[in-house]
Amino acid sequence: MAFASLLKDADVAAALEGCKAADSFDHKKFFKTCGMAGKSAEDLKKAFLIIDQDNSGFIEEEELKLFLQTFKAGARALTNAETKKLLKAGDSDGDGMIGADEFAAMVKQ
Repeated sequence: MAFASLLKDADVAAALEGCKAADSFDHKKFFKTCGMAGKSAEDLKKAFLIIDQDNSGFIEEEELKLFLQTFKAGARALTNAETKKLLKAGDSDGDGMIGADEFAAMVKQ
């Protein structure tokens, strides 16, 4: 995946293992475990662009549902509850989408 240049495979594997069960995803724990929480603003922008699969400049709910799959092919989709919780955590302006600055703020929480 495109995260190979930003994150260590072992860290991503550990983060994905920690949320393998449905409804076990915790974005703060995930970002810390995979190493993203300690990344620079530039690296977080690169990560945002990977997750923003339709290149709209925002991460929408459908992209959040497939969030884990952007880290590793074959990873599970987030449940509807997890997706809504992640959107709520990142969408600080209430527009129903996560922009690049909102994403960086969410990762650094």
